[in-house]
Formats: sequence, structure tokens, C-alpha cells
Amino acid sequence: MAKFEFDLERNIFKLHRDLKEKKYRHGRYFGFYIRDPKVRHIHKATVRDRVVHHAVFRILNFLFEPTFIPTSFSCRIGKGNHKGVYALEDMGRKASKNYTRPCYALKCDIKKFFDSVDHEILLDLLAKRIKDKDTMWLLREIVGSFSTSGTLFEKRGLPIGNLTSQLFANVYMNEFDQFVKHELKIKYYARYTDDFVILSGTDNEFNDLLEKITHFLSDELRLSLHPHKVSVRKLHHGIDFLGYIVFPYHKLPRAKTRRRVVRKLRQRAEEYQEEKIGEVTLNSALQSYLGLLSHANTYNFSEDLKNGLWFWLHDK
Repeated sequence: MAKFEFDLERNIFKLHRDLKEKKYRHGRYFGFYIRDPKVRHIHKATVRDRVVHHAVFRILNFLFEPTFIPTSFSCRIGKGNHKGVYALEDMGRKASKNYTRPCYALKCDIKKFFDSVDHEILLDLLAKRIKDKDTMWLLREIVGSFSTSGTLFEKRGLPIGNLTSQLFANVYMNEFDQFVKHELKIKYYARYTDDFVILSGTDNEFNDLLEKITHFLSDELRLSLHPHKVSVRKLHHGIDFLGYIVFPYHKLPRAKTRRRVVRKLRQRAEEYQEEKIGEVTLNSALQSYLGLLSHANTYNFSEDLKNGLWFWLHDK
């Protein structure tokens, strides 16, 4: 980034000329792995290409945003995982008539979603709203810059790491959202990227719903449900969604989340003792975790966390 900025004007004008003359070619990606907490393979584009991604996103996001349903929460302004959890809590209250009737949740996850997005289907969906040929040329260049299929005849996959991938994922899954809301007439439905949940007062309809959902995903989007991540639960048993367990009247962070918070904060305390980080950084980490926990009913756990930090710092 520093190298690109050092000669910023020349780089920007050259990028402008390449785009205008259609000489622009997307560069290669740098791949690496992260744990958040599960392992993800991230592909990072060059700074030059990321400038293009941001420019494309700024324009196209305003074009597609009005087409998305209100209960799609991934990578949208004013949405996010916490808003998704609050929405699920509200839907559970309504579906159960303020917890006076049974409520069931069908929760599903799409198998290897980002690796499975079909390029031709995605480009066709983009072309429904984008009539400018030059824009579609650029989008084909961006979409075609990455593939997981390993064949020229069937290109699939979006790189986790591109800003444009977040928008493309929402455009792709919006077809499914519209199917669920308008064809299946599902009232209580929420989705975050490839993770979605449907609420109902009875579980009798879920088998029929699953069959229709499976066929639509396969036939229209060439996607499939993860066989080990399809579940039906009663609301009062807790619904696991976006890192929280939603119950009637309260919600809790996942046990894995709580363990990770304790482990990470203890690691920060050790770094502070070794003078690798300062007090400001340590306190920022604590406040960040307390902010995460504030979205659930975790008063006792939050107090234990603060007491634990004091103990770790004075243990030696």
C-alpha cells in the first residue's frame, strides 16, 4: 500500500487509462489462512485491484441494496450479526405469540458457499440490473479473476477477502431470499450469508420445505445444503444463530465464544506482563470483549472476566 501511495497520482491515472481503454486485467491473489475461529482460506488482491473493488462496490451497492429483503443481514449498512440476532429474537416472540405457543426453528447452512458460486449464474443476475456494457465487462474481469473449479468450462467460486465478494454473495443469495418470501410465503426468515433460519409454530411443514429449498438451491443456484448443519429445534431449547443462543426472554453467547474470549484476554494479559503491549491496548481488548458480551445476558460472565483479568495481572 505504501508503495502504491508513494506514486499515487501516476498509479491512479494509469489505472484510469487501462479501465477506459479496456486494457485492465485483474492481478493474482495472495492466499493465507486465518482462524475466526474456524480455519478460512483468504485470498488478498493487490492494492491496485482493491482500489477497483472499492470503486465498483460504492456504485453497485446503492443499485442492488433496495432489492434485498429486510431480514438479510450480511455486509449491509445498518445490518450485521447483532441486528440479525435481535431480529431473530423478535421473530421468535411473534411466532410463539409472546411465548404462549410452541415455536420451532429450521436452521440450515449452505455447503462451501463461496467456493460454489457459479460465475455464469452470478453474471446473469448482475446483468438483470446492469445494462451498461462497459460495467459488465469489468465485472466479468473481476468475477473471472478467481476460480475454485480448476476447469475452463465451469468457473465457480468467490475469493473470501474481496469487498466485491460480499456484494456478489448478497446478489446471488437474494434469489433464494425472494423464493423463500414470495414463493414459499415464509413469514419468519432471516439470513446471514450462507446461514439461514426459518421459524414456524409447527415442525410438520419442515420436511416439505426442505425438499423445496434443496431443489431450488440445486436447480437455480447450483448450491447444496450442508448435510450436517441442518437442524430443527424448539425455541425454548435455544436457537444457535450468529454466535449467540436465542432463548425466550434471554440470549447467551455460544460456549465456544465464551471460551475464546477468556483465552484471548488471558493472552493479552500475558503480553502486557511481558511488556509487548501497553495498558491502553489491554484495556481496549477488554472493552471490545465486554461490548461483544453486552448484546446478551452475560452480567455474571462479564464480571468474572474483569475479575479474572485482575487475577491474571497480579498472579505473579
